Amino acid sequence: MEEGKLLDKKSLRFLKGKNTDWDELAKDCISFANSHGGNIIIGIEDYDDLPPLNQKIVDKSILEIIHKRISEKSINVTISVTLEIASNKAEYIRIYVPRNVNTLASTTDGKYYIRIADVCKPVMPEDIVRVAADKNAFIWEKLTSMQVEKSKVDEKKKANFLHDVRTSLRVSAFVKEKSDDEILDYYEFQKEGYLTNLGILWIGQRHDRSSLLHAPVIQIIRYNEREEKIWKMMIDDFYLNPKEIIESILRDVPDWQESMEIPNGAYRDNILFYPMEVIREICINSLVHRIYTARGDIFINIYRDRLEIRNPGTLPYGVTPKNILSKSVRRNENLSKVCFDLNLMEKEGSGYDMIYASLLKTGKSLPYVYEDDDSVTVTITKGFVNQNIVLLMDKAIEEFSLKQKEIITLGLLAQQSYTATELSKLLNQNEEQGLRSWLGHLLEYDLVQKSGDGKGTQYSVSSKFRQLNRVKKTNTGRKISDAYLEEIICKDIMAHPNSSVSEIYARINNEINLFKLKRMLRAMLDRGILSSDGVRKMMRYSIKQNMQEKP
Repeated sequence: MEEGKLLDKKSLRFLKGKNTDWDELAKDCISFANSHGGNIIIGIEDYDDLPPLNQKIVDKSILEIIHKRISEKSINVTISVTLEIASNKAEYIRIYVPRNVNTLASTTDGKYYIRIADVCKPVMPEDIVRVAADKNAFIWEKLTSMQVEKSKVDEKKKANFLHDVRTSLRVSAFVKEKSDDEILDYYEFQKEGYLTNLGILWIGQRHDRSSLLHAPVIQIIRYNEREEKIWKMMIDDFYLNPKEIIESILRDVPDWQESMEIPNGAYRDNILFYPMEVIREICINSLVHRIYTARGDIFINIYRDRLEIRNPGTLPYGVTPKNILSKSVRRNENLSKVCFDLNLMEKEGSGYDMIYASLLKTGKSLPYVYEDDDSVTVTITKGFVNQNIVLLMDKAIEEFSLKQKEIITLGLLAQQSYTATELSKLLNQNEEQGLRSWLGHLLEYDLVQKSGDGKGTQYSVSSKFRQLNRVKKTNTGRKISDAYLEEIICKDIMAHPNSSVSEIYARINNEINLFKLKRMLRAMLDRGILSSDGVRKMMRYSIKQNMQEKP
């Protein structure tokens, strides 16, 4: 039970009788009402899942008092206050705040708040219109104002959607077992006998889709070196639903197949100028996060040196070009859910992580996100910062099975070294504490080196790894599996217990490289196959006694 955009927890000590901060509680209720709704739990500490043992709410009238004081302090807020009993028999208070669908909630003195992740933030006067637009976007999905009967669907699109749902690994068995009608109800495609706007967009007939107020239109334009239009593709006939639009963009635009060959030992690798997974994610984001209550086409502009994807409307409230890597806000919740469940987009909060990782591991610059008054533009450069970075990243990912955050951090440092402050700013993290998860095991693997201390801390790619990356591959040409490497290590350490990394490497270096050896030793320690003595460079390894006794 972690705090987030749908849950806030407070200690029972928050209730101090006449000294209770009712203004603060009202702000929290307003922020939930203006975002996605949620629950405020009073009586459970921030890092606990249950209230303290034997906790009792002695004064039961506090429930009515909370309801009364929130009503006095807020406008357009509805709450339900209940006394709950946890599994450990302790009591706590739950305040349920439903989403305010039609209007904005505020304090009685005209201040607005909204829930962003796990924080209640004030809405500035200039942003009130933006918050209201996002709220209207949510309403748009469920509207049945066109009065299209649910039987008037495109049967082929409906069958394809139901098949996609029932074969998706992201959809639970509980949902797959529902009837066709129940699945369409579950995804908000129909309501009270009519297709919703979302249902028309996905499984409706062409003439109904074309009658939607602002159904998506895509313009794909190629420019020459003088930035003159030389080719254009329009998706504006309303035959396609969002999934089919993405498939058409990926299939019918030849520019995505352009690549460059780079030497890799005795071989040559083809590296795409624009990775397909990046194009897919940015395009689906354009469809999922656009404002469907505002007019405007989506433009995909292909220049000689860059790609620009321009979407009408602004970023969802709370997301900026600077924090887009760490913030995630759904504008069209139900459309987002459909696209995620059908494997068309990354999970919430990880789309731009994937984009960053895909670009950086192929030696490209980060995407540039620009927001103006009525549109958002994402720019991806066509060229590569350095071809050698591709080989370095490829080797690191192959040898160490790096996580996505580690790939992003290593990719940034492969292009240039950064101070802790600069790296934190790029990743939108708090220094030191926030950087830890992004650095992961890069320091332990000797892929990244750290120098200096405090604000002067400098991170760069390990010179040792750069040097080893220049060494040609062994002539054996044999790729050793993890299982075979583990067998080699076990045999070596059983014959030579209490060995250091360098000693093991010296005996088997004709079989494997140093970085892969270190990664495997760590994995074997984690799985309890090996025991260790000492730390870092002084660490020595032996086979655990219980492993030696196994037949």
